[in-house]
Amino acid sequence: MQNRRNFLKTLGFAMAGSGLLMHQTTYAGALSNTASFLKHGKSGKMKLKFYPYELDLKHVFTVASFSRKTTPTVQVEIELDGITGYGEASMPPYLGESIESVTKFLGKVNLDQFNDPFLMEDILSYVDGIEPGNHAAKAAVDIALHDLTGKIMGVPWYKIWGLNKQNTPSTSFTIGIDTAEVVKEKTLEAAGQFNVLKVKLGRDNDKEMIETIRQVSSLPIAVDVNQGWTDREYALDMIHWLNEKGIVMVEQPMPKTQIDDMAWLTQHSPLPTFADESLQRLKDVNDMKGVFSGINIKLMKCTGMHEAYKMMVLARALGMKVMIGCMTETSCAVSAASQLSPGVDFADLDGNLLISNDLYSGTKVVNGKITLNDLPGIGIEKL
Repeated sequence: MQNRRNFLKTLGFAMAGSGLLMHQTTYAGALSNTASFLKHGKSGKMKLKFYPYELDLKHVFTVASFSRKTTPTVQVEIELDGITGYGEASMPPYLGESIESVTKFLGKVNLDQFNDPFLMEDILSYVDGIEPGNHAAKAAVDIALHDLTGKIMGVPWYKIWGLNKQNTPSTSFTIGIDTAEVVKEKTLEAAGQFNVLKVKLGRDNDKEMIETIRQVSSLPIAVDVNQGWTDREYALDMIHWLNEKGIVMVEQPMPKTQIDDMAWLTQHSPLPTFADESLQRLKDVNDMKGVFSGINIKLMKCTGMHEAYKMMVLARALGMKVMIGCMTETSCAVSAASQLSPGVDFADLDGNLLISNDLYSGTKVVNGKITLNDLPGIGIEKL
């Protein structure tokens, strides 16, 4: 009985002390669900399972530096007393992680030492401290832990964070660098389904890409240059041209090493600039102030939902804009990221829509807008 009281006390303090501003009735319901779980459950040890899974992309995906048709992932499950939380590590080539590195890292994670899944600071600090790097592997554990605890409480994470699901933005639909014919095909495919397009630039056909899209669509466009422009005067000229073409934001236009050039570009740019490759984790956010207008948060880079929420809050405190992005992922990781979406300015959460072999059903895109459900945890069901 004492352990049960301590558990509920810990949960209460965690909700109150971490900025989790649930409505009073939701808070009471979460405590009631947790109390019921503790009363009837065995309160055993958390069990971690994982397995590799390759995603098949619907189209060849090309950015400034590479092309690919598949993305390797590792799917993660954390089970406690019959309740399972799902997580995912997605490893596009530029992250530097692989199925081998992720499974090797996850093999070192021992959750047996924790009997309280709500002690996230303790659990995730332990996971983070096992080895440096391995951000996607750590994100997989983080996502599964959030899914598990949300299911125990019977509440989705956007509610735990006190966010209003009516405030979700539209998600952009990504169009990779390709021939004019394929670009037109992808643009027409998005017609009527999405309100914003995201276009990959950074090669020698940037204007052709935009002009091709403008032949068949007048939708607002966000562009992602993936560090493809190295001359700041050229970058500024391009941004002025893009501004005339209805572009709404520019993501990572210059290499992350050219900090002074990037700050100059942001100062003179008529469009907001967003950092992607220039930052990964919470410690990097403050350094982006004055260099970019905003930041793009990705769970696979920042180790998951726990740190992503902190990054969003800090960026807002610094007066910066916030975008939530993703890799090519199943609905597991995309739905996890979408729990943050009511608190951001831009969203690029179409990774699950770019694949043909999703494992889960979760957050949907309805008339171009991210639409959250009320399933507990990260809001997914396994197919």
